[in-house]
Amino acid sequence: MLVIQTQTLTRAEALRRIRLLTGKDLRPLADQYGITVWKNGHKNKGWAGQVIEHYLGLRQNSLQAPDFGTWELKVVPVIPGLEGTVLVKESMAITMIEPAEVVASKFSDSHLYDKLRSMIVVARIFQDVQETSAYLHSAAEFDLDNPAIRKQVEADYEAIREIIRTSGVDTLTGETGKYVQARTKGRGHGSTSRAFYARPAFVAHILNLQKLAWMPAVIAGIEERG
Repeated sequence: MLVIQTQTLTRAEALRRIRLLTGKDLRPLADQYGITVWKNGHKNKGWAGQVIEHYLGLRQNSLQAPDFGTWELKVVPVIPGLEGTVLVKESMAITMIEPAEVVASKFSDSHLYDKLRSMIVVARIFQDVQETSAYLHSAAEFDLDNPAIRKQVEADYEAIREIIRTSGVDTLTGETGKYVQARTKGRGHGSTSRAFYARPAFVAHILNLQKLAWMPAVIAGIEERG
C-alpha cells in the first residue's frame, strides 16, 4: 500500500487519501506497519491514529503543534447505533494541559486553538475490547470558524484557565466546559496528567453525525469520564 513520505501534505489531499480506506480494516495495517496494538496486556490506545499517520507518511511524534503543520489529525472510535447510524463512543483527546502555558496564553495563542482550528477527524468502528478489527467509517474536515462554536470553546478554555490560575490544575474536574472539558489522561485511575478533551456531542458535530444542541439535539456518547 502506498505510503506518502511527507509532512507538508495538504489537508484536501490527505482527506482524499484517507477516504480511500473507507470500509477497510485498519487492524491488518497495524501489523503491516509494525505498530503495536497490545503489549504485555496493555493496549496502545492510539494505535489506529498511528496507522493513519503512517499511511500518510508522518513520523510519530509527541509535539503539541498540529500534526501536519497547518492541520491536525484525530482518529476516534464509533459504535453502531439504531437504523444504521453510529454513535461517538467517547470524548476525544485534543492536547495535553501544560498549566503554565495555559495560564499565560489567551485562547487564540493556545495549543488548544492550534489543534482545533483546522482538523481532519477520522471515525473508525469499535468492534471489541480486543481490537480484532477496526473498519474505517468516515472522515471529515473541521475548521473552528463558526462564531457560536468558537465562542463556546473559548469560554470553556477560559473557565478551565481560571480554575488553574486560582486553584491549581489538581482541582480540575470533567464537569467544567460545555464542548471542551479537562480531565486526567494516562493509564489507570492514579494518573495526574490532564488534557483537553472534546465532549462526545462536539465530536459528533465535527464528524457530521449529529448537530449541536442549538441545532437539533445530539445523541451523547456512551463513555465520558469526569
